[in-house]
Amino acid sequence: MAGTRRKPGLLGPHVEGYRAWLTERGYTFPTARNMLKDLGHVGRWLLSEGLEPAHLNEEQIEAFLAARRAAGQRRVPGLRGMMPLLTYLRETGVVPQCPHLTPLDVLLDQFRCWMIEERGLAPTTVLRYENTARRFLHEQAMAAEVFAPAALTGADINAFLLRECGRVSWGSAKGRVAELRSLLRFLYLQGITTSPLGAAVPPVGGWRFAALPPPAMASQEVQRLLDGCDRGTDVGVRDFAIIMLVARLGLRSIEVARLELGDVDWRAGELIVRGKAGRLDRLPLPSPVGDALVAYLSGERGREHDRHVFLTCRAPRRPVRADLVGDVVERACLRVGLARVGPHRLRHTLARQLLRHGADLVMISQILRHQDLATTALYAKVDFATLRLVAQPWPGAER
Repeated sequence: MAGTRRKPGLLGPHVEGYRAWLTERGYTFPTARNMLKDLGHVGRWLLSEGLEPAHLNEEQIEAFLAARRAAGQRRVPGLRGMMPLLTYLRETGVVPQCPHLTPLDVLLDQFRCWMIEERGLAPTTVLRYENTARRFLHEQAMAAEVFAPAALTGADINAFLLRECGRVSWGSAKGRVAELRSLLRFLYLQGITTSPLGAAVPPVGGWRFAALPPPAMASQEVQRLLDGCDRGTDVGVRDFAIIMLVARLGLRSIEVARLELGDVDWRAGELIVRGKAGRLDRLPLPSPVGDALVAYLSGERGREHDRHVFLTCRAPRRPVRADLVGDVVERACLRVGLARVGPHRLRHTLARQLLRHGADLVMISQILRHQDLATTALYAKVDFATLRLVAQPWPGAER
């Protein structure tokens, strides 16, 4: 095995396959060599423990790492560092894909399929709903280590929501209510609960657009974010293109992550945006934004075969997630010494700049792809100069 003279134990037949798997995913030679050494360590540990490779799972990996630490080894990776090996062994069928599932796991898997097939929810929404469902069922439907969702009551729902509302914001609390109602609707439709407990979920008090949105960034600050990207590096070129899409076209984080190569119509100078609920919109592609995309696609990114536009720059190379778009904007803020903001602040800033330059709400709504014009009306509240022109004077007071 490359990098070590010791035999890899029970995992010897998988050395070459694992090396090719790592290379395909963009791991550098030194990193792949260390990960092949880890494979050898695991193979010899399995042999010493009298275990078969098929027995490997997260718990066994933890036991292996604990044994390495107890033996005084200096370089011991964490569980996360061992997950590529476990993933490879599962993909090749050496380790079973499905570990032992608890009744809670089975129910959550059914809930996940229902959200995808019956409701058509986006993957990020499914994940958020599933996380809330797991926490709720684990806290409220487990009695003496027995999983009993059929015994849920309105009191269980209220107890969970009171704990959640005590630790999250008003907006997040409204999200918890929606997520919990979806789970309770599923439990009732599946016959697990005998009554529609979703009606027992109390609404969260609050009024839409009751508060002012956060202040917009100045045009100079947005330009500083763009100038702060080191376009002499692959990461800087990618980050510059991402920030251009967010700041100049108002794309949401998830829309940037979903962007594919076929969505860019270079001849027409247009961009297809994959928005909420499967909606597709065409936006004009300004030359500066197009130039940023060309610079990115002409570099290291151009060698990859994945159809997504934006990929991670470190192995394993894969499409970026929506939260990485937020990380890109936050890191840009730190580089130029600005208060940390997220991509949505840049989207708000674009809308206010359009409003300041005379664009009406209908035009802004089309650019931001709002389904409801009332959402765009949020920006009218912050146009104080125009509001002063239409405000009626107080009786007896000078205007």
